[in-house]
Amino acid sequence: MAVAARKAKTVAPKSGSKASGSKASVKIISNIPQLTRDEDMNAYKEMLLIRRFEEKSGQMYGMGLIGGFCHLYIGQEAVVVGMQMASKPGDQVITGYRDHGHMLACGMESRGVLAELTGRRGGYSRGKGGSMHMFSREKKFFGGHGIVGAQVSLGTGLGFANWYRNDPSVSLVYFGDGAANQGQVYESFNMAALWKLPVVYIIENNRYAMGTSVNRASAQTDFSRRGLSFNIPGEQVDGMDIRAVKAAGERAMEHARSGKGPYILEMQTYRYRGHSMSDPAKYRSKDEVQKMREEHDPIEQVRARLINQWKVAEDELKAIDAKARDVVNDAAEFATHDPEPDVSELYTDILL
Repeated sequence: MAVAARKAKTVAPKSGSKASGSKASVKIISNIPQLTRDEDMNAYKEMLLIRRFEEKSGQMYGMGLIGGFCHLYIGQEAVVVGMQMASKPGDQVITGYRDHGHMLACGMESRGVLAELTGRRGGYSRGKGGSMHMFSREKKFFGGHGIVGAQVSLGTGLGFANWYRNDPSVSLVYFGDGAANQGQVYESFNMAALWKLPVVYIIENNRYAMGTSVNRASAQTDFSRRGLSFNIPGEQVDGMDIRAVKAAGERAMEHARSGKGPYILEMQTYRYRGHSMSDPAKYRSKDEVQKMREEHDPIEQVRARLINQWKVAEDELKAIDAKARDVVNDAAEFATHDPEPDVSELYTDILL
């Protein structure tokens, strides 16, 4: 299938602003490239697995099987899946506490992730980290971090290690619109730009941070411009459309990998559930959430293309859904019967 042409519009910083005179620019991309049938199919499978996993996690939390904090990724699946489609082996991923989707997209097993959520030995942090703190060096996933914005400095450090070792890998650093207002974010931007580190900063703007809309909490709501004073280019991306995410990810990673330094992607996305399982989300209307579900759902967009463009039968899509549910149900069964950590584990993995 022919790939649609890409049109880019460069927006210069406004005169008189702090960013005035910056060499960087913000690019708004239209006419995004289309995916192949196989790419759409794989994207559908990956996003659907994350959706079903998160639904099961929410159910198990309600049953008291998951303790502590639990932040679901439902609605934002296209961001991490699209970025992983654009990444190469060796690229690292680090994120905040809304992290289950990132783990699964990196190839971590559902059993291990859910076992960690339930505090079992078979979890990725041996049952001691829970929802917000699990890792996999094998899959190049470096957390899961509960401190808001902390992963930005750590992810910049991963980029520094790549640069120092002449490693062509790129560090993908995810954080939210709330974390974008943290001071260490801009210290990291400065360092990454100064040394031209291979880092892509992905701001998942789901519009509400913990519960306050971006318009009430941020003086500059175009997060793609947050790096202009450091000469870091950025662009806004429709984070609900996996095609746009993949295309933007490829541009950003090529920029970083070629020695040009960091890049910022503002993914305009939306979470359907509250900030965490304890959040009733009364700060927005049900009609707003329903409108996003009906008009912009990332999984339904791909499903519609599979049916209408690629002529995939409904039965085949139902089979994919059934398989995703089977994987998640198997993980839930494992996570509820796997033994809890031995008491001796209290004294392991501790840095003194």
